[in-house]
Parts: sequence; structure tokens; C-alpha cells
Amino acid sequence: MVKPYIYLDYNATTPVLPEISSVFSLYAEEYFGNPSSAHVLGKKAKEALEGFRLEIAKFLNCAPEEIVFTSGGTEANHLALFGILNKYKRAHLVVSAFEHPSVLQVAVKFLERAYEVDFVPVSSEGYVDPEEVKKRLKANTKVISIMLANNEIGTIQPIEEIVEICKERDILVHTDACQAVGKIPVDFEKLKVDLLSIAGHKMYAPKGIGALIVRKGVELEPLFIGGGQEGGLRAGTEPLPLIGAFAKACEIAKRDMDGEMERLCFLRERLFQGLKEIYPALYRFGDPLKTLPNTLAVSFVGREGAQILADLPQICASTGSACHDRKGSITMQALRVPADVSKGMIRFSLGKLTTLEEIDQTLEIFSNYFTRSSL
Repeated sequence: MVKPYIYLDYNATTPVLPEISSVFSLYAEEYFGNPSSAHVLGKKAKEALEGFRLEIAKFLNCAPEEIVFTSGGTEANHLALFGILNKYKRAHLVVSAFEHPSVLQVAVKFLERAYEVDFVPVSSEGYVDPEEVKKRLKANTKVISIMLANNEIGTIQPIEEIVEICKERDILVHTDACQAVGKIPVDFEKLKVDLLSIAGHKMYAPKGIGALIVRKGVELEPLFIGGGQEGGLRAGTEPLPLIGAFAKACEIAKRDMDGEMERLCFLRERLFQGLKEIYPALYRFGDPLKTLPNTLAVSFVGREGAQILADLPQICASTGSACHDRKGSITMQALRVPADVSKGMIRFSLGKLTTLEEIDQTLEIFSNYFTRSSL
């Protein structure tokens, strides 16, 4: 059956894969016990919970006890930043100018409390310069937060270099890795960050599950107080079906990573080259060698990206993050590119179900569109 649409918005969210759905159903319908209960179903649930935690830990190369399950990336980001800064009456926070709103709005909230906050600028290509971070560090800097990969244009940030600078001053480093995990290898020990956020729905698990990886020795104030689950950092009965689905998503990502990276890079470049032939004034954001393999952010300079997508309802892409507000793209504002470049921006993000046929269909649709509009 021919689909009435072509989905190219995997950075916004992903479909739940059948084998992941199966795990969710099993633990929702059969092994549904509360992991804190002492009876047989509770014990089975607890055993499964810790097995899932171990599976995710292997995928990320962290210790199982460093994983704190959350409702998603936003909560993980909030636990990281509020969890640190709420311990201080005054502190200094550093974030990049194009973080996800769940980080930027936290920074604004602390700024309103008379904390010190610095927003590190990014280059017009979409990268944070570690030296720019270094310039903003102060004696009372407690934490910096720089995303691993930008959610709008897919640029991968030099986190390891930033961590090296911060460790010299005993400053904690948090990275929002929600857009990166599952698309590129993410190794907690190699990155050496103190806190790392993940979201399940970006990697084919259901919405409503995520995690914060908290390095041993890092102390946080919990956002929720209650039954003491998750090492006392996240009260509430653990959603075992969601956690099981999340663990299965990590298993699949680990299994398929190399092949998917190569396949998606090929499809991404085919899409870019085709669009460039159709619209020679096309502008590309980021260096393809330092960008997520599934993400192509371009500008149809001189046109409006939003209008193009409105005219082509069969193409499911976006003009930026699905989470930005009515003021427009956070990333475009941070890049400080000319207005005609910013307005023409469209993000195409590919995924496991994207086919070569869909890419070629997309190019045909765009070719017909610009042929008609030029008449």
C-alpha cells in the first residue's frame, strides 16, 4: 500500500518498532507486578527491572547503578540542572545558546532567581567552540550544559574537549544526548561527562520513558520525593513496560548501529545532492562529517520553509525543533544567519523505516514543486 505521506521527521519522534511493542505488551499484560512488592510478581518485576537497567548500561558503557529512569528527556535535563543548582543559594551556570528549550528555560529560570547564567554563542555552522566555554567559566561555576548533538541541525559538539577544560576546575558537565543516542555511538566513560540525558521516543521506544546517567559521586537534589525508587532520585513506581521497551530499543540500536549509520549517510547525501540540483541556491547547515548521519538541515534561500512544507503536505519534515515556541527556531536565532537563510530552513531527519524509494519520491515531489512555482 502506498503511504499518503513520507515521514522525514525522525528527530521529532520515532514510531515504536514491533519487537519493542512486544516487550511493552509482555510487561504490561503478564509481568505487571510492582518492582517494590514482596510477592512473586513483584520479585519477577524487580528482577526484570534490574536486567533492563543492565542492558541499557552495557549499551552506554556506564554502571547500572548510574542509571536513573525518568519520564523522558525533559525530566532528565531538569533533574540534572535543578538537582545540582538547587543545592546552592548562588551559583553560576553555563549553557550553549542553542540548547533544547528544556535546558534553556531552566537557565532562564535560574537567571530570574539572581543566579549567574552565561549563554555560549555558537558558530554560524552550528558548533560550540571549547575556548568560548573556557572564557565564561568563573570561580562559582557549578555546572555547564552543552548538548551532544543539536536537535534542529544535527551538529555534533566537541564534548570531550569541553569536559577536559571543565575537569581542570572541578566543574560538573551535563550533556543532553537525547538526539544522539541511538544514532551515533555514545560512550559514557569515553565522554567523561558527569550527567547525560536520554529519551526513549527518539530511538523507537514509546513516549514517556527516558533516563539520566549520573556519575558515581555526583550528588543531586531529587525533583520528586516519595518512595525512594531509583536510588532516592526519582520517586514513583517504575513503569516496567516502558523501561523494558527502552532496553529493547537500546539492544536494537547497538545491534544495528554501524549498518544504519552507513545506510542513513548514503540516503542523506542522496537527498542533499538531489535537492541541490533542483534548487542550486540551497544552503546546508553543518559539516556532514560532524553531523548526525540521519539529519539534513538546509535552507531554500529566498523561499520560506514553512510555506514549502504547507504546500507539500505529503512531506512530513519540519522547520526546526518540534519543541520550539512561536518565536521561531532557537537554533536559527543562535546561528545569527541572514533572515533569508533562516526563513528558508527545513530539517529532514531520516530513520530506520526510510527507504531509497521514499528519498527518490521526495526529490520528485520537490522537483515538480519548484518547476511549477517557477512558471
